[in-house]
Amino acid sequence: MTSPAFAKRYFTLTTFAASARRLFAQADDLHGALTRPRLPRTLSEKIMLAVTRVNGCRYCSYAHARLALQAGVSEAELADLLAGEFDHIPPHEQTAILFAQHYAEQGDRYDAGAWQKLAETYGADAARDMLVHIRLITFANLYGNTFDALLERLRLRPAAGSRFLEEIAVLAAGATIVPLGLFLALIARRLSAVRPRRLVRTDHD
Repeated sequence: MTSPAFAKRYFTLTTFAASARRLFAQADDLHGALTRPRLPRTLSEKIMLAVTRVNGCRYCSYAHARLALQAGVSEAELADLLAGEFDHIPPHEQTAILFAQHYAEQGDRYDAGAWQKLAETYGADAARDMLVHIRLITFANLYGNTFDALLERLRLRPAAGSRFLEEIAVLAAGATIVPLGLFLALIARRLSAVRPRRLVRTDHD
């Protein structure tokens, strides 16, 4: 018997691999966004909560609601974010939050026009930081939902379309391969950035 109530998106091996590849490709951006943030912490938390509301991860919702309040997000703004509303969200932040919702609703994708508007509104560097926050929280959301799918299976109410071995493989890889992969991707980019270029001989040498 499957659980019709479990309507949240979760990882399959295919979607997990695709999401991990996106994070690996932005390893430098991720490192920079976390260690040298260009975004106000309040805005980054609002963006991640907007994504979390769409994906429905209860763990991320609880954690980032607390972090948002600690960062200075008002209770009225937090209530709006959890309800998908904008009554108390400052106008200059709404484009970012709308893009975050759009990304989540499109299933880890975005429209070129929406990206262009984001970059034009905040600048290319800030837009890249927003995207890496969105992709990171998307990964965390779906990972948490996959864990919940496994819990439902243990209660004999497996999520429709889920597979036990995929759930186990995703949870194991997310805890081991992904952190290691991000570390190695960052090291590889650092080495390529400092590696001296080979001199090219010419007929005049």
